[in-house]
Amino acid sequence: MNILLIGCGKMGGAMLRQWAKDAENSFTVADPVKHDLPAGVRHVSKPTSLSEAEFDVILIAIKPQMIADVLPDYVFALKPDGCFVSIAAGCSVATISGIVGDRAIVRVMPNMAAMVGLGVSGLYANDACTEQQQSDVTAWIGQTGTCVPVDSEDRIDRLTAISGSGPGYVFEILRSYVAAAMDIGFDEATARALVFDTITGTVETARQSDETLEDLRKSVTSKNGTTQAGLEQLMRDGQLDALLHDTVHAAYARAAELK
Repeated sequence: MNILLIGCGKMGGAMLRQWAKDAENSFTVADPVKHDLPAGVRHVSKPTSLSEAEFDVILIAIKPQMIADVLPDYVFALKPDGCFVSIAAGCSVATISGIVGDRAIVRVMPNMAAMVGLGVSGLYANDACTEQQQSDVTAWIGQTGTCVPVDSEDRIDRLTAISGSGPGYVFEILRSYVAAAMDIGFDEATARALVFDTITGTVETARQSDETLEDLRKSVTSKNGTTQAGLEQLMRDGQLDALLHDTVHAAYARAAELK
């Protein structure tokens, strides 16, 4: 596919670096600033440098508030059977359709881990998308990690509250966990290694196991042992469940407001 990226900020640039590893597709970046682009990626600073009906996909990777001003200048560059793909947070398909008309549009909600090829992206395709277009875009987005097709934009909002915003939650949990390790005497480097490797190993154990998460937790919790003592604090009065419930619901509500 011949793909145009409008914008190449933190998220778009991170995803581009993963995509550029695949020689099957060719990429052009349209951005007033020439970023440090992967080898073989073309850069243009203005739409007049492009040809009509040049691209199979136009990826919208600019801030949502810029779309109404910037996107109209690039519509001509998409092939008649091409597809618009947006990674602009909170920008609905209806908003994009209002600019480009009745065209194939895919809304994608990626997360930060796309920059290391371990991202989680939700994908919603409008009715104008063919099955082949949806399949192609799903495979392409999947090069940055896991891609989860959903059947409504509301599902994108719900996914945003889990995986889109999830790295922020996890970074804060990591920060607090590292701080607790330092409180009992570890230097920061050792604390980070202990916490990061503990979480990485635990997640991989759960991924490979057929047991429920509750059963796995019970399997490492000896009666009157150290893990039980810690868990009694962590789970006291259902505070952990309540905290995560409120966190996810607040993010979902905000995602719905932003559309």
